[in-house]
Amino acid sequence: MNVTGADWRTSTRSSTNGGNCVEVARNLPSIVAVRDSKDTTGPVLAFTPAAWQAFVGEVTRRP
Repeated sequence: MNVTGADWRTSTRSSTNGGNCVEVARNLPSIVAVRDSKDTTGPVLAFTPAAWQAFVGEVTRRP
């Protein structure tokens, strides 16, 4: 998967002390890419925009 040009974003809720974080790139055609912020050259997960939206919706509804 080519993620060249990905605009990686880290959650505003992530701490700056080296915590467990993910980065998300939503600017790529037809995919939302997700990676570990501590391993930026490591594997990338890819989701359809609809699948990502469903995931985020579930996460934000949980206590």
